[in-house]
Amino acid sequence: MLVFIGLGLHGEGISLGGLREAQGADAIYAEFYTSLIPGVDAKRLEQKIGKPIKIVGREVVEGNPEEILEAARKGKVAFLVPGDPMVATTHIDLRLRAAKAGIATKIIHGASIASAAAGLAGLQSYKFGPSATVPFPDNPSARPYEILVENRGRGLHTSLLLDIRTEEGRAMTANEAIEIMAGLEKKLQKNAFTPDTLAVVVARAGSEDAMVRADCIEKLANLDFGSPPHVLIVPGKLHFVEAEALRVFAGAPRDVVG
Repeated sequence: MLVFIGLGLHGEGISLGGLREAQGADAIYAEFYTSLIPGVDAKRLEQKIGKPIKIVGREVVEGNPEEILEAARKGKVAFLVPGDPMVATTHIDLRLRAAKAGIATKIIHGASIASAAAGLAGLQSYKFGPSATVPFPDNPSARPYEILVENRGRGLHTSLLLDIRTEEGRAMTANEAIEIMAGLEKKLQKNAFTPDTLAVVVARAGSEDAMVRADCIEKLANLDFGSPPHVLIVPGKLHFVEAEALRVFAGAPRDVVG
């Protein structure tokens, strides 16, 4: 059996159910490249679980996961992943490979940035359209801007996830994402990301020092949000309760209206 266990959004994010599943596993693997988890420490996790953890990278999980699958054929394998297990496409792919090989799978869910960022900002999760990832400039894509235009046309909120490259020790900041999106606005000119566009930055969601700030793009661009991970949200049409929540919880200007 292959058990996917979500580690949530910070170093203490594993659930009691996830901890029990890991403690009962014959082998434990973990990946930390799909998302950043502030405060995560593999050694501390090993101490909690009472068993060694083998950390694997993209080349194993996506390229050659046979070692994981073979262990799951013989016994129970716990696979620890950031956030909520099936949010990342790569984990869905691994689960499909296991199913095709006749290996039973199980999912122990964890907190996800998809719901946490919306909740911290006081925005209604069901009013979000498709999300997109803002890539680093050396791998440019207009897709996040196109998604933003589509969502805004429907009055929906847009969650922009920011690129990370753990193998290089790089994580995009909200300031970098704002600069990239502003460049796309200048190029494509759909009035979706202008200096006066309202946006929300959520930094280190789930951590004790989480930060949420809402303001126009022009002002957010010059703020320091501390260390990543960061998420950039561009609200669509606001309900009056959402507007109030942005003022109370994210410091949005008083003229923000629903």
